[in-house]
Amino acid sequence: MTSVALYSDQPILTAGLQAAMAGLEDIAFSAIFTDIESLADHFRTSRPGVVLLDLTAAVTYATLSKVKSIVGDVSIILWVDVVSVEVASQALALGVRGILRRSLPLELQIKCLRIVAAGGLWVEQALCDQILASRRVLLTQRERQVMSLVAQGLKNKEIAYALTLTEATVKVHLARLFRKLRVHDRFELALLALKHFYVGPMRELPPVAGESRSQARPSAASSPHSVSPARPASCAA
Repeated sequence: MTSVALYSDQPILTAGLQAAMAGLEDIAFSAIFTDIESLADHFRTSRPGVVLLDLTAAVTYATLSKVKSIVGDVSIILWVDVVSVEVASQALALGVRGILRRSLPLELQIKCLRIVAAGGLWVEQALCDQILASRRVLLTQRERQVMSLVAQGLKNKEIAYALTLTEATVKVHLARLFRKLRVHDRFELALLALKHFYVGPMRELPPVAGESRSQARPSAASSPHSVSPARPASCAA
């Protein structure tokens, strides 16, 4: 059975959810807290499967970061009335595994808990789309070329040779890509490239305007000029 630790300052709402879930055989509340410090203390002696965290006025970005550092790899679900795209994006970047609206039907509340307890991610489709739209960025053709070659496993020196650039210029392009796409390393950049672009041999990469390269030909599958970084692994309908 999955145990759920709940933090909330709304006792009536909490009692209602607790009563509604009382008959479930696979999931149950292990403890309910009305302040963050008590929740933190709970983790010194117990380790629930999921933390359902009510997004109250007391839960700031700093508070959420602190809670995440305390609970470690235990999955956190934010329980919200409404949430801005910025807050949702920040929460997901911290490792929060679910954004759950309190107004959803009971069966969806339980479904969210089950999905997150099983290692999944819960973000409603509308919010998912808003996050992606807010974070869509444009890449230059050269940036897409560099990104594609990183995904093929080439090192900076090899990318520089393939694109007739200096290694220093390649490093500049990579730094811009990391900043634009909000990724931390080449591995994350490669994953993003594989997800959003056709990654083919060098001869199929589109040339940059104003530069000649006899072996570079446009690729029919490399037309996108935009990419959405940090797309959630899955979105709830």
